[in-house]
Amino acid sequence: MIALTNNQNLPFDSEQFKKDAQAILKHLGYDDFDLGILITDNKSIHAFNSTYREKDKPTDILSFPFYPELKAGQRIEPETEDDKNLGDIIISPEYVKADLERWEQTFEQRMRVLLVHGICHLLGYDHIKDEDYEVMKIKEAELLALLS
Repeated sequence: MIALTNNQNLPFDSEQFKKDAQAILKHLGYDDFDLGILITDNKSIHAFNSTYREKDKPTDILSFPFYPELKAGQRIEPETEDDKNLGDIIISPEYVKADLERWEQTFEQRMRVLLVHGICHLLGYDHIKDEDYEVMKIKEAELLALLS
């Protein structure tokens, strides 16, 4: 189940975003897993970023995986129904809107990119090393193509 909470004021199509998330999870074979999505403002994401990453600033997205030791491409094998959880992502549309020019994307396109990016992080993908980033980019392109 996808639990989406939208506690910010910018126009945002929560239902389509939820449908996109569900399509991604179905494609990945995790359609019976839980995913939490918080759509919030810069003040709130700033607090999360400061608390959990020790970065005193807002950001566009944060990901909190249920399986933090999962490696990219590794399959989750839940032992119980309660283990069917991917984790949570937090996105600030306020930050996204302010940062759009840099990406040359529409707001909707950028939000989809961030949804895909966040889910990839929940599945063990990262971009700390260049070679890991290349693997992540391939998975992101696959998932974004699914949504086009």
